Amino acid sequence: MRHGAAQQARGSPRRHGHGREAPAAVWLHGLHAVAAALGNPRRRLRRLVATAEALPALTAALPGPWPVTPEPAEARAIAALLPPGSVHQGLALLAEPLAQPPLQEALGVSDGPVVVLDQVTDPRNVGAILRSAAAFGAAAVIVQDRHAPVESGAMARAAAGALERVPLIRAVNIARTLEALKRAGLWIVGLDGQAPVTLEGAGLGDRRLALVLGAEDGGLRRLTREACDSLVRLPQTRAVESLNVSVAASVALYAVMAGRLGRECSA
Repeated sequence: MRHGAAQQARGSPRRHGHGREAPAAVWLHGLHAVAAALGNPRRRLRRLVATAEALPALTAALPGPWPVTPEPAEARAIAALLPPGSVHQGLALLAEPLAQPPLQEALGVSDGPVVVLDQVTDPRNVGAILRSAAAFGAAAVIVQDRHAPVESGAMARAAAGALERVPLIRAVNIARTLEALKRAGLWIVGLDGQAPVTLEGAGLGDRRLALVLGAEDGGLRRLTREACDSLVRLPQTRAVESLNVSVAASVALYAVMAGRLGRECSA
């Protein structure tokens, strides 16, 4: 294979008219991530490589025909396409990154809460948060454009298919995005371990919420905190100082859903 062709197969940037670089394709891997992407009509797909042992599981998860024909490959050949240590389960799919919907469009598809991540940089954490967002009915996950991971196989695998189901929106400025969410009628709730009230005790009622979480090391930045309508904490013992950000997001989303269901049942 020629060097340029090999780069494109691995997902390197390609020149696209007038010298602009088109978004690099990404290798998704693992059964759930690959099956979800194959079943997503919004995905533009290039290649599917699979071991003979993996194809029955993929067929069970998503019966064919698929948009791309699988290419037979040995497990070690698939591993060579991916970052070291990737657990691919015999499946890898080369795909274009998903197009980002406008914020207002994402808000209109679902009336669920929105998760906003303030400089959360670990792709596995973002993927796990997408998975929880899908499980608990969130409308979208918003990240900061310059201080968040790009779409990747690691993110998609941690999301276990949720990357295809929950819009991941990149915002240039988080504070301005929070103001846009306020104008759309959302109440902005920042999670802060030092807040005086818990999420349950904040009396948020039937408001539609945007839950804002910061990086594990620094938490919410000052301007982000100031843009929040309320600051709350999750109730926890002193056995640990803090929760992993993806765990905190999952607990908060569960609390929001449980509270909403409880109010509906008592109405």
